[in-house]
Amino acid sequence: MTPSTKSNRIMTEPNIGKRFLAGFVDYLIIYTFIFLILYIYGEPDSSGEYSVTGIPALFPLLFWGIMTIGMELWFGATIGNSLVGLKPIPISEQNRKLSFGESLKRHLLDPIDMFFFGLIGIIAINNTERNQRVGDLWAKTLVVKTENLKESI
Repeated sequence: MTPSTKSNRIMTEPNIGKRFLAGFVDYLIIYTFIFLILYIYGEPDSSGEYSVTGIPALFPLLFWGIMTIGMELWFGATIGNSLVGLKPIPISEQNRKLSFGESLKRHLLDPIDMFFFGLIGIIAINNTERNQRVGDLWAKTLVVKTENLKESI
């Protein structure tokens, strides 16, 4: 897919490798935290599977929210996106941090975008004009290289 621009300002491109790595880093951190919570607070059932109940059961959801939505609200990108030089922005291409609603929509659809090792997200990115995954389409957001943002300001 060829790069596309809007008013020759901010270029979008698939960046599949960078986006995959960013998601891998973010969810490696999230899943590591979840496994730690299971290890620390979990109790085995009759079949030996661990589960967490009560207040500690909310910790993984809260941590997920902080690591995805919170990081985008406070710093403009998740840890993974920051490491690979990507940033989500509104489709209006304003160089601003996403709103809570935009970030929430993007990440609520992460399970769909990451289904079967990211196949759905990759197909969406490669087949949309602005290289958007399903979550980006719903949230009306783009993921761009931070260097392209600096050049467009």
